[in-house]
Amino acid sequence: MKKAILALSALCLVAFTSCKEDATSKINQDNVAAAAERDASAADFPVITFAENEHDFGTIINGTPVETKFKYTNTGKTPLVVSNIKSTCGCTVPSDWNRDPLAPGESSEFTVKFNGKGSNQVQKSITLTTNTEKGSEVVKIKAFVEPDPNAPVKPAGKAAINSVK
Repeated sequence: MKKAILALSALCLVAFTSCKEDATSKINQDNVAAAAERDASAADFPVITFAENEHDFGTIINGTPVETKFKYTNTGKTPLVVSNIKSTCGCTVPSDWNRDPLAPGESSEFTVKFNGKGSNQVQKSITLTTNTEKGSEVVKIKAFVEPDPNAPVKPAGKAAINSVK
């Protein structure tokens, strides 16, 4: 046991005394400055600011198509890219967005068409895939959908009564 402790102590002594070079002398200050600049610029994400985050169509009749435009501005310091826009269902269709980088301070818009189907309060989300810090942004549309007064009225169903013999 004494030999094992003595051998371990000798090994530690050799390991600590053999590294006489100072590790700070191996650091290249140009690389440190370049890394600091890179990290500082990586924190500058574009920022998307909408004129409105939610559009309310109000009360509409079932089946009445409606559309709106969402306007947005790049309020960040780097170019903004909107790579995709999708909705929660096929009844809401986003279109006409700019896929080119949007410089800081520039504005753009996209159109959202809603087919007007549903009943009562309807809310849909539209998700933009962007190069912002979060990676995606969400805007919403909503409407109160009333039944069409001119739609044919379906007669009440008849209950079938089966007698047991």
